[in-house]
Amino acid sequence: MITIINYNAGNLTSVKRALDHLGIENRITPDPDVVARAGKIIFPGVGHAGTAMAVLRERGLDEALLQAFERGTPMMGICVGAQIALIRSEEADTICLGILPGVCPRFELDDPRLTVPHMGWNTVEVVRPHFILKDVKPGDQFYFVHSYYPRPDEESDVYATANYEHDFAAAIGRDNLFATQFHPEKSAQIGMQILKNFAEWRP
Repeated sequence: MITIINYNAGNLTSVKRALDHLGIENRITPDPDVVARAGKIIFPGVGHAGTAMAVLRERGLDEALLQAFERGTPMMGICVGAQIALIRSEEADTICLGILPGVCPRFELDDPRLTVPHMGWNTVEVVRPHFILKDVKPGDQFYFVHSYYPRPDEESDVYATANYEHDFAAAIGRDNLFATQFHPEKSAQIGMQILKNFAEWRP
């Protein structure tokens, strides 16, 4: 059973539909007690880091997530759910969960042809092997929509990168946490494979 955290993120139902399509048992809940006891957790997100953290704190989900991480529960963050795993986001200067050391800066681009947010399909390059990324081949593309991006302090916490004028972390993690800046639930067959791999992952 995968527990999807309800903290008013914009893509909860998309993640649920993807898991349902794969035949993976799942549920959406805002209950911190359920989250703290969950067997596996996905915290997705489309939106604002400050708003996301405010809702997590209001519902007690921030502490539930930290407890689950300490217990070794397999956890996956998506988009804003990846960004808030770090210490701070520049979006409204938000203090986040702090599971991984690092910050989330906003894209500052020199090329006038590129716009913020970064939106659309982009090639992802695996830079460190991980079970969840085991089926990603050179040239595989994933769907992104974001203005901020994760920048972990430790290079060892970066598993994949993408490029939008400069390289940035597209997949990060440590121990029982894995998180993607891209949206696997919107990334066709290879994205579905990522979710399937997470369901099978035993960190």
